[in-house]
Amino acid sequence: MDLGLTGKTAIITGSSRGLGLATAKALAAEGARVTLSARGEAGLEAAAEQVRAVATGPADVLAVAADLATADGVARVVEATVARFGAIDILINNTALARGAGIEDTSDADWQEGFDQTLAPAIRATRLALPHMKRQGGGVVIVVASIFGRESGGRMVYNAVKAAEISLAKSLAQQLAPHHIRVLSVSPGSILFEGGSWWKRQQADPAGIADFVARELPFGRFGRAEEVGDVIAFLASPRASWVAGTSVVIDGCQSRMF
Repeated sequence: MDLGLTGKTAIITGSSRGLGLATAKALAAEGARVTLSARGEAGLEAAAEQVRAVATGPADVLAVAADLATADGVARVVEATVARFGAIDILINNTALARGAGIEDTSDADWQEGFDQTLAPAIRATRLALPHMKRQGGGVVIVVASIFGRESGGRMVYNAVKAAEISLAKSLAQQLAPHHIRVLSVSPGSILFEGGSWWKRQQADPAGIADFVARELPFGRFGRAEEVGDVIAFLASPRASWVAGTSVVIDGCQSRMF
């Protein structure tokens, strides 16, 4: 199936590894021009090389090192993309970091960090991309949230900021539909990739994680990053032109409420 993404320009935040990198690969494989962004320059360039290796058609890859928890960092990514490609058709908001424990043990600084690292970048990047999407007559914004934004299971701060992302996407979808801009979120379940949180837990406690998989994941395995990236690529494409305002669950039956 041709997704109709050839020549489209996409920004993927938090794309040096994991879901962001898998999404960048999926989009580039469909001929999209992609901007990767993350803080670590070395890891980002290595990721860009992986994306270039699978790119097809007129796909081009730009890597922009920036601290996406800051307004200046987000602006740098957007400005560099427009300078290189002249357009923004797709924005994938994928940055996330949320620590903390129970309510009594989680400081104000932990809460603020969760907002600064997860929700604020999505707000800022969307706000900066909108004038370009409006000018060209449309676009797509996808927020990478989590099933734990809809039900309990993750850390408290993570749950809260992911719930906020899902709500943000719903609100933006209604605001921006008249401008032919589709907004939605995706809610992945537990995804395993090298260097990710589940991978680290598996290295530290293989027996405990094996028990978690047997108890919580009906297919008997973690999800793979590319399984999420492929869904996001479809949702970003004209083939999904009537999908907006919802949160698409990608969890292999893990969540209870869906």
